[in-house]
Amino acid sequence: MADQAQGVKWDLKGYFPSFNGPEMLKFKTRLASDITKLQKKAEGLAPLSAKTAGAWEELLLAAEDAETRLGHVLSYVGCLESAHADKEEYAAESAKLYGLAAEYSKFGVDLLRAFKDAPEKVFAAFVKREKLKPVAHSLTRVRERARRTMTPAEEKLAADLGVDGFQSWERLYNKISSKLQFDMAWPDGRKERLPISRWRALMSDADRKVGRAAFEGGNKAWAGIEDSCAAALNALAGTRLALNRRRGVKHYLEPALFSAGIKKRTLDAMYTAVNRNLEPVRDILRAKAAAMNRKGIAFFEREAPLPLKDSKTFTWEEGSAKVDAAFSRVYPALGAYYRDFLDKKWLESEARGGKRPGAFCTGSNLTREQQVYMTFNGSLGDVNTLAHEMGHAWHSHLLKEMRPWATEYPMTLAETASIFGEHLLAEGIQSDPGVSEAQKLIMLDEYLTGAAVTILDITVRFEFEKAFYDERQKGEVSVTRLKELMTEAQKRIFGGALEPGGEDPLFWASKLHFYMSGVSFYNFPYTFGFLMAATLFRKFKSEGAAFLPKYEAFLRLTGSDTAENVAKRSLGADIGDSAFWETAIKGLAEPLARYKKLLEGIKTAA
Repeated sequence: MADQAQGVKWDLKGYFPSFNGPEMLKFKTRLASDITKLQKKAEGLAPLSAKTAGAWEELLLAAEDAETRLGHVLSYVGCLESAHADKEEYAAESAKLYGLAAEYSKFGVDLLRAFKDAPEKVFAAFVKREKLKPVAHSLTRVRERARRTMTPAEEKLAADLGVDGFQSWERLYNKISSKLQFDMAWPDGRKERLPISRWRALMSDADRKVGRAAFEGGNKAWAGIEDSCAAALNALAGTRLALNRRRGVKHYLEPALFSAGIKKRTLDAMYTAVNRNLEPVRDILRAKAAAMNRKGIAFFEREAPLPLKDSKTFTWEEGSAKVDAAFSRVYPALGAYYRDFLDKKWLESEARGGKRPGAFCTGSNLTREQQVYMTFNGSLGDVNTLAHEMGHAWHSHLLKEMRPWATEYPMTLAETASIFGEHLLAEGIQSDPGVSEAQKLIMLDEYLTGAAVTILDITVRFEFEKAFYDERQKGEVSVTRLKELMTEAQKRIFGGALEPGGEDPLFWASKLHFYMSGVSFYNFPYTFGFLMAATLFRKFKSEGAAFLPKYEAFLRLTGSDTAENVAKRSLGADIGDSAFWETAIKGLAEPLARYKKLLEGIKTAA
């Protein structure tokens, strides 16, 4: 059926009637002009005081509008660039727009200057102004950032150098990695040279011989560019550390924690719970290995499904219907939203050439529309991805009546909503009497594999990145040492669930997340989101439909308060207590018991 899983194309006319048509050109011209005016006005305005408060309020309202329009056009071009990666005009337009974004960021520098030394009483009165109260949390975060800034001239220089220096290392990595090819030695003796975009899917193939062949061939290719990858990684981290020193940032984790909207106490509580409960999570992988008559798995196959004889692919219609049915059965409002989403063609899922890999949810605060991007190839994992991205879309939909700056929530809380969507899908399938035991096992395998990856694999990334930054503070880290740090992290976190020699020492080179210039530690928010979503879903199962208003209240608060306060205000929970996270991890015991029971009755093709 895989050849029928064509999916659907989205309609982007809600952004502009056509790419670089008269409407879009006029839009960009006005936006660029407005950003220039903002900069000039901000440059000439004295820092925030009782006298300048009115002028800064006017500028902030104009800035919120400009930022909304900038996000609108960036989202549009990002959609086009992803769906048509082979068209150079979209990539060129994206580069121009990021230049415009860098210009807008210079206004932000003057805003930081305005807030940095403003007296506490003046700032407190300022954010209580009628038009600013709805975005007080966002402005308070700006104030917090302001306290860790260089001089305005240095910050503007950093913004300029960011485009042609710092960010260029990410672009270099993307360029050389996207052109990478590897030699695939198929189990039947065939040999084929494939693009690296095929690598991850092949490593996760249900046939472990295919997975191993892909891993070995791919890692030989990565080894060929390991020096370039190490140079990029060292440059990115070195630049961050240098800027941190100039900005008075005492620890490299501070910017990541600020971006995630959490305190160090919360992160420590979560990882205390994770490290205390590694064995129960490792047991998921051991159960999977035992079903294949093995004692452990290799790191490269951590995302691979069980090799079940009853595995099947789905047409787009079948996969979409599963999401619709699961949502509608347990969360009718979300089911109705999904059907409306399809009717309005806000979804791109067609399997065709020329598309970038991956999936995302984007949207515009100008039109209040969301768009979901993915490629549906017919696997149950694709169905799960659809539910995940619709969780993001629903989150944004619930915030659509709020001010743009009140919709800016951290990644920790963003991933909570998306993973809650996955839970809804899993529950819908598990409770559907029309779904076979084999299909329920496949879904349970997908869920528990995701849990193991989110807790173990993501923790490996976090531990590696910490160890790397610790050493990078003393100087550049060699390729050999990077391999050692990665191997050590994998052995410690996976423990006995990892078969001897099953490490991937080059994972630091092949994982894109380590090379993102816009964010460091792009890892722990996923663990946070998974465990938070698991807690929320357990409450939902206990309280039923009566819990949904609490869940929606939780989501609506995400852009208006810290993660700690969102949890306290909507759930009465203290996420700075390790017991909160420990309860979530222990909640995996019940689905794992079901998993083992289902495995007993279904023979796998080991």
